[in-house]
Amino acid sequence: MKPLLPACVTLLFLALPGARADDWPQWLGPKRDSVWRETGIIDKFPEGGPKVKWRAPVAWGYAGPAVAGGKIYVADFVTDADIRKLNSPAPSSKKVSGTERVLCLDAATGKELWKREDATAYQVSYPGGPRCTPTVHDGKVYTLGAEGRLLCLDAASGKEVWAKDFKKDYAAKTPFWGFSGHPLVEGDKLICVVGGDPVAVAFDRNTGKELWKALTAKEPGYCPPTLIEAGGKKQVVIWHATSINGLDPETGKVYWSVPLDPNFAMAIATPRQVGDTLFATGYGKAVLLDLAKDKPEVKEVWRGKPSTALYAINATPFVEDGMIYGVDQPGQLRGVKLETGERVWDTSDPVSGTKRPQGSGTAFLVKNGDRFFLFNETGNLIIARLTAKGYEEVSRWKMLEPTNNAFGRDVVWSHPAFADKCVFARNDKEIVCASLASEGGK
Repeated sequence: MKPLLPACVTLLFLALPGARADDWPQWLGPKRDSVWRETGIIDKFPEGGPKVKWRAPVAWGYAGPAVAGGKIYVADFVTDADIRKLNSPAPSSKKVSGTERVLCLDAATGKELWKREDATAYQVSYPGGPRCTPTVHDGKVYTLGAEGRLLCLDAASGKEVWAKDFKKDYAAKTPFWGFSGHPLVEGDKLICVVGGDPVAVAFDRNTGKELWKALTAKEPGYCPPTLIEAGGKKQVVIWHATSINGLDPETGKVYWSVPLDPNFAMAIATPRQVGDTLFATGYGKAVLLDLAKDKPEVKEVWRGKPSTALYAINATPFVEDGMIYGVDQPGQLRGVKLETGERVWDTSDPVSGTKRPQGSGTAFLVKNGDRFFLFNETGNLIIARLTAKGYEEVSRWKMLEPTNNAFGRDVVWSHPAFADKCVFARNDKEIVCASLASEGGK
């Protein structure tokens, strides 16, 4: 007969699954799939909104926070310039001097633990700070600034481990809207979009040594490297200004390439794999690819036409149950059939709730259980259900004020993080942590 475990040990084991909290260590979450897998989350917001645990000051930035190991990592830009007056879709003719920072905060209190500061000058359209969410992995944090400074920092102390400058090291030209491709960790590699020649480079994530480089393009675009698995192979998808490509992540060898040239090189949204299909969408262009089962090849299923599909800009769509959900350029959340690209429904309600100037808008989608959390550009966090039948709003809470501006409207364009049964979101003045735990989920 086996000896019984002491009662205290048994209780500890029973408590472990519920006690474990998820991290949000990179762009779009732990698996880069926009899914928040924690349970014990509220069904709807209480009257007056959820409990705000803390607020901490930050400066300008489009970069969303990352949450890992009880710490928050977020990048911002400190400047005396009036960013709101400098925002313009036209090419920038003025350098904006300031300090690009990486901040590390305590996730429980918002207290600053360390910061990294680098003097820099932006010369990009919309110079309101870094674009990339930090990537936290194995005790290191990787950040990419708007002017191409790649940093590998010790996650505990902020001490520099290694650094690269894409403009100096690869003669890269800063993209019109700045460097925006969130770095991807795959094994011992950090895969980045660095410029036009080469487009993609893999570095040893521990030393910064170049391991391979691949592709050339007139412009690199803004889309992050994306890892998929199909045809019995892992593939890293690189979508630049003129084509979407599947590469061997070990060598950089190009497996396949499909022309896809969004307007103004706006390859931004992360391509989404569902089973044996891959969907990619940008400004004015969209394509669904069939991924071969037995080898790393693709075949085009359909290509979007003006009255069909979904043309997402800065918010990555979500694909499930034969449907694509995402915000199109007119500022509408749309439901589209995956198989055909047929538009099934659309609504402007989750983007703003009211008519917005220029008829455009942004909302970021994250799945949790059988519903979605949407964070829109007016600073509202929304709980909603999305199905083939349409959009069903459950609850809405004004979390942040929109502190930046674009096309005549005030916006907050930063993807939130969901971890520790909380939401973490920032504008250009503060980062906020609010509890989303249900009464039974505490």
